[in-house]
Amino acid sequence: MITKTLNDKIKGNWTKVDISKTNNSSAKSKSDFQKKPDWIRVKLPTGKKYSEIRSLVDKYNLNTICSSGSCPNMGECWGEGTATFMILGNICTRSCGFCGVKTGKPESVDWEEPEKVAKSISVMKIKHAVITSVDRDDLNDQGSIIWAETIKSIRRTNPETTMETLIPDFQGVERHIDRIIEANPEVISHNIETVRRLTREVRIQAKYDRSMSVLKYLKDKGARRTKSGIMLGLGEKESEVLETLRDLRNAKVDVVTIGQYLQPSKKHLPVKEFIEPTKFNFYKEFAKDLGFLHVESGPLVRSSYKAKKHVN
Repeated sequence: MITKTLNDKIKGNWTKVDISKTNNSSAKSKSDFQKKPDWIRVKLPTGKKYSEIRSLVDKYNLNTICSSGSCPNMGECWGEGTATFMILGNICTRSCGFCGVKTGKPESVDWEEPEKVAKSISVMKIKHAVITSVDRDDLNDQGSIIWAETIKSIRRTNPETTMETLIPDFQGVERHIDRIIEANPEVISHNIETVRRLTREVRIQAKYDRSMSVLKYLKDKGARRTKSGIMLGLGEKESEVLETLRDLRNAKVDVVTIGQYLQPSKKHLPVKEFIEPTKFNFYKEFAKDLGFLHVESGPLVRSSYKAKKHVN
């Protein structure tokens, strides 16, 4: 996540800004912060396409994860006509140690949301839309019906727009997952997030093997392209990262993203290590050798980074 300073300056004429400061796990007090390495920097959002989308988002008060989450790649993605939208509210039923989304009792389902998202994509003239959501373990269908209707609504309103759906695990229930497969988005993504050993601490209510099973089920049942992502810097070992990449490939995942974990707040898991760019390059080459069709690996890589490329 990025500091409020970046949020405040997002419209200004600046060139680079340091990413938000997070706690050092070895610090002596909670007030001590770990200094970010030089490579954790972002370029300012620029370009005609970015300016157009920024103006539309402000004018129509459109909700995108890009802006609400202050993504470091917002300028680049918007400049390429890509944006990420979150459905099913902004309160999650799970309390993952890495995630900045609020945990609690979600609001009622907005059955008009599919059309609202489709219209937002039309207004913004988005070429490639990434759709994600909170977990809705409170619902009998885990939110899968709204998911399917959103994909269909986007198709009707924006037939030329391609889609990636970054889905929760739906508790591994196949009939819920089938709704997404039947809606047939170009890419279906589900993030493994971390290595097996750290899953209980990082994802709490999620299960490593269940996520792997969901990814394999997606491909076995006809998903066009599958994708997953992993964060580094949470205390994982190199051997564990390699194991996770092998497991993802064995689950027939086509695309993988590898990025640096950044602590959303003092309440979240601390950054244990800032991974050097050379290590990200090492993991990228290893993943490519395993046979992934696309690999995005770098300190500022996020799930939807260069998502349009992952369609073809």
